[in-house]
Amino acid sequence: MMRVAISRDGTRIAFWRSGSGPPLLLVHATMADHATTWRSVLPALERRFTVYAMDRRGRGGSSDAAEYELQREAEDVVAVVEAAGGGAVHVLGHSHGALCALEAARLTSRIGSLMLYEGVPLRGASDFEPGAIAALDAKLAAGDVEGVVIGLLRDIVHMPPPEIELLRAQQAAWKVRLSNARTIPRELRAYERYAFVPERFGSWSVPTLLLVGGDSPPRELDNAQGVARGLAHGRVVVLPGQGHLAMHTAPEAFVRAIVEFSSDARVGAPAQ
Repeated sequence: MMRVAISRDGTRIAFWRSGSGPPLLLVHATMADHATTWRSVLPALERRFTVYAMDRRGRGGSSDAAEYELQREAEDVVAVVEAAGGGAVHVLGHSHGALCALEAARLTSRIGSLMLYEGVPLRGASDFEPGAIAALDAKLAAGDVEGVVIGLLRDIVHMPPPEIELLRAQQAAWKVRLSNARTIPRELRAYERYAFVPERFGSWSVPTLLLVGGDSPPRELDNAQGVARGLAHGRVVVLPGQGHLAMHTAPEAFVRAIVEFSSDARVGAPAQ
């Protein structure tokens, strides 16, 4: 059953609760919703955690606002964490959802650990080719929705063709991605403007796992290592032979990394 948390600006954020165990909030990537990113690993996660899977603003059961800011997305994550009740919560974010989760952890003491699968840049603008976002804007204006989605995956994420075809083969999930294409340029612009400043995390006490696919573009490992150096409790784990979609291409290895790190973090006890 869908539940709703109200974010700071009044936006309704939908989420679904399932499973049993320590609380784990799932924050999905651009284009996705609460189900598409996690469908391959959700059953295994539900056996170990009480899972809270949210729809980020602008898609699925969640509402939206006229103006987009990364800060609002961080507040959305906090709203669901607080709606979960009880003590501290594990938070797992993928791609842009990872960036939202990182910023959320600066706003609340209720996040006990973070697991971030790519998506947090040292300097966002340096990750894009000049004109990349404008090209997607043009496709969107022309009504080429699939071109926007494929352009993001191929030209910005640098996802190899087999992984793109894996996503396209998941027909129901692909329709969701197409329906959310309008959110792509605004999130890419937020990413482009972002720079990781270690001084903003000077009092950081949140155990943080930075997951990287071993076959992902080199920038992802560079970003993860740089961010980990700037956090007091940062750890980088590389998933060998994987790219940006290990939750689909290597679900057992992905879940194992999450379970091992969250067990070390010992989250779930009442917040102090």
